[in-house]
Amino acid sequence: MNQSPAAPLRIFHIATGQVSESAFWPSRPPEQGFVWLAVKRSVLQERLEEVQQTLQNLSAQPLLDLHVSDLLNPQLPSHYDYTSQYDLLTFRRLSAQSSEASRQTGGRKMRGPVILRRIDTSPVGLAVFDRLLLSVHPDDCSVREAYAARLLEAGMQPNGQTGTQAGAKLPTSPADLMIRLINLMVDQYLDLRRELNRQLDHWQAELLEPKSRFSNWSAVLDARITLHRLDEVCEDQRSAIVDWIDALQTWPDDPSPVLQRERELLKVRSRDVLEHIERVVRHVQRLEHSTEVAVQMHFSAQSHRTNEVMRTLTALTAVFLPLNFITGFFGMNFEFMPAVHTSTGFWWVMGLMLGLAALVLGVFWRKRYLASR
Repeated sequence: MNQSPAAPLRIFHIATGQVSESAFWPSRPPEQGFVWLAVKRSVLQERLEEVQQTLQNLSAQPLLDLHVSDLLNPQLPSHYDYTSQYDLLTFRRLSAQSSEASRQTGGRKMRGPVILRRIDTSPVGLAVFDRLLLSVHPDDCSVREAYAARLLEAGMQPNGQTGTQAGAKLPTSPADLMIRLINLMVDQYLDLRRELNRQLDHWQAELLEPKSRFSNWSAVLDARITLHRLDEVCEDQRSAIVDWIDALQTWPDDPSPVLQRERELLKVRSRDVLEHIERVVRHVQRLEHSTEVAVQMHFSAQSHRTNEVMRTLTALTAVFLPLNFITGFFGMNFEFMPAVHTSTGFWWVMGLMLGLAALVLGVFWRKRYLASR
């Protein structure tokens, strides 16, 4: 019995080449394969006793109270923890601005480029047992629905029959399924790189436009805060995956060659996820640095334009300085002054003033004080 994609609880049984979805809580461990129990955070809070009883039936170990608190906490950063019975990984996924994200930001309206407003994160909790994966998602999580659809499609051939080709695409263990879910979360950011680069390049061009009067500094501040927060989220993700890989190295070796190969594939997938996260970290740091450089170049360009204006004004002041001296000299109220009572005195003074102005302008032009740059 398949549930609707919007169902708060989805239960999958994954075996070799087979995937089935059930609407009922499993009462005992499956004979083959494992169970994926995907619940929303609100469902875990409302039906905690049923979830704990299901974990007891399937793995003989419910979640510890401290781990339950972690899974219910929407502000929890990415981190890894473990017990003797299960491993717990909390991973903050990339998401669009949503109702839950608005609650986390206090309802504050984000400004800046639209693509930056879409960047927000919320935690997904993943508890890995021997034959069970419990994933706790936000109420608006698209990762669960996207991978559930992919899982059902991979478990079914076009003719409606299962087979080895489909089974090769299915996860082989709860840990393998966890890594694939995390990889899907990381790829959500990688898909946004081109659009994010285009938006920030346009913004940098606007900052460096000589004739523009950029005033939307609140948006710049929001963008820098968003990128800095995303950088911190990626660093927490990286630390959590590194801790998971270190714990994976301590698992005992399996005697079966098939199980050994699955273990090696799990290590390869984990390292691949780590490499993707490191690429995201480098990309975010590069964007953050580019934004900072664009702001600095904007103020440098503004300072340069101010210097150009002041240089022009200073040159013009220097041109008129000797002319002001001459007019002030002949403006003194003395009765007897040279060339005051002559008919050609005015023209001699005007010629002197024009000559001095031309001389000063020539000197300034030669020294490139008035040249356009």
